[in-house]
Amino acid sequence: MKISVILPTYNRSDCLVAAMNSVLSQSYEDLELIVVDDASTEDIERVVRSVDDRRITYVRRLRNGGAAAARNTGLGHAKGDYIAFQDSDDLWLPGKLQKQLTLFSSIPSNVGAVTGAKIIYGRDNEQNYGPGRVAYAPIPEGRLRLGEDQLGHLLVENRISLQNALFRKNCIPDAEWFDVCAKANEDWEFAIRLAQHTSIYEDIEPVVLGFVSHDSISRNRRKETIGVLRILKKNKDVLQCRKKQRSLMLIDVGRYFHTVGKKRRMIRFLAAALKDYPLHVKLIGSILLGKLFKRRPRRPAT
Repeated sequence: MKISVILPTYNRSDCLVAAMNSVLSQSYEDLELIVVDDASTEDIERVVRSVDDRRITYVRRLRNGGAAAARNTGLGHAKGDYIAFQDSDDLWLPGKLQKQLTLFSSIPSNVGAVTGAKIIYGRDNEQNYGPGRVAYAPIPEGRLRLGEDQLGHLLVENRISLQNALFRKNCIPDAEWFDVCAKANEDWEFAIRLAQHTSIYEDIEPVVLGFVSHDSISRNRRKETIGVLRILKKNKDVLQCRKKQRSLMLIDVGRYFHTVGKKRRMIRFLAAALKDYPLHVKLIGSILLGKLFKRRPRRPAT
């Protein structure tokens, strides 16, 4: 069973080869590595061609579209039975693919995705960034379990980092898996849609080493907030019946507007959150009193 591994990159020629080699050196060898160059200004093709392995396919996009668009491009070239994703600044741990394929053979056939954990260098579990900080994400205590309301769980907390997971190719009916308008949190939006089509098995063992770069999307609060707004827009029908979860998302957006000093927008979103779920009044009150500046962690990875 071939695995298609999609690795999008925009520049990052300094760490790309290491990310590629962490895929190519996996003990499970029946794979193709599709490197999608998202219209880089660096000579990424030269870097990719420097790695001599017939399993590599290089694809260049003519226009920069972001990680979601690049991953969709890679999916269009994928020939495997399973799909995996790697980032250009992360490293897979040895045995990642074999471990996850073995898990698939031991769990129910209706499970369309297996995911694991990541050790992250450059931030801690409290979302503080800097040298010497290390995080284990997602934290094991919130593990997804088969048979639970996985959609409801994922609406509150994203447990899927794409690099950590392995997917059956038919796990979701959409030809394009990712929302190209979301410049951050696109993995969370995907996880929410995924849970509406299949079950997900979460293993708590780490399978990836992640590194927070100076240009990591997770450090861009504005882009992450736009991603939350996209989730609210694209999942209106689901959230209409899950107002507690929608309220938390609205609070997350309101908290961002609080930190950037846009009070009218903050009040609008917090008022909508309170209307959805009045029991969140204490949480909203703490924001209005300026006591809660940090956002609730939602993303398991950088």
